[in-house]
Amino acid sequence: MAPLDPIAVRRAVEAALTEDLGRAGDITSAATIPAGATARLAIVSRGKGRLAGLPLAAAAFAALDPSIRFETENRDGDAISPGDVIARIDGPARAALSAERTALNVLGHLSGVATATAAYADLISHTRARVCCTRKTLPGLRIFEKYAVRCGGGANHRFGLDDAILIKDNHIAVAGGPVEALKAAKSFAGHLVKIEIEVDTLDQLDLVLAEGADVVLLDNMTPETLAEAVRRIDGRMLAEASGNVSLDTVKAIAESGVDLISVGRITHSAQNFDFGLDIAVG
Repeated sequence: MAPLDPIAVRRAVEAALTEDLGRAGDITSAATIPAGATARLAIVSRGKGRLAGLPLAAAAFAALDPSIRFETENRDGDAISPGDVIARIDGPARAALSAERTALNVLGHLSGVATATAAYADLISHTRARVCCTRKTLPGLRIFEKYAVRCGGGANHRFGLDDAILIKDNHIAVAGGPVEALKAAKSFAGHLVKIEIEVDTLDQLDLVLAEGADVVLLDNMTPETLAEAVRRIDGRMLAEASGNVSLDTVKAIAESGVDLISVGRITHSAQNFDFGLDIAVG
């Protein structure tokens, strides 16, 4: 799994800390904690799931005081259980407590995304299908949420509007039809740009198969219709299923034979993973 860009990590953490510290900094810690006090802290899992976000959590503490030690035996992508000590932090108490909320926020949110992804990936592990994310992400956090999807065993869809052509129903309507949209996309795209097109019916799929594309998005189809679509595609392009996918439906969708299943809720509706912070004053 590719690591996170350290420059992106630093910028995101600095933005979060700036938002939290405001104009005057952590006035509670400054008022109540002696300047030379140190503290030992432990981040502890309160649930069962998949870990993601350690680089951002570590960066939050380092940004406020580079002398803070952040030690962990875990790696992003690890399965975690209640009571597991995820990381130990040791250093100046004021800085450590000022960074605490930012560190736990990113760790909890990204571990929630990874845990949600793993729940889907585990249900379809017996098939060829992979669960993948969408662009339904929180503004400013997309690259981190997509990283968390990989930590949970999922795959990434496009990162933005600029790295692949995805022709949706509104594009088709304005372009005049799926064939017209595909022809225009092919004349525009560079040789490294993939083209995907959405279809709602098998009749539309037949038009796409005749014209050709790299990927076809089979939207809101029943498992039976998906199986017929896969039969018609016959390996000529990747088949992606989407539309109201849930933990109750994903297994049947995967067993239709599709290659990819896009699930918006693994990012936009992921439940925050609960971590606790235990502290001992030094």
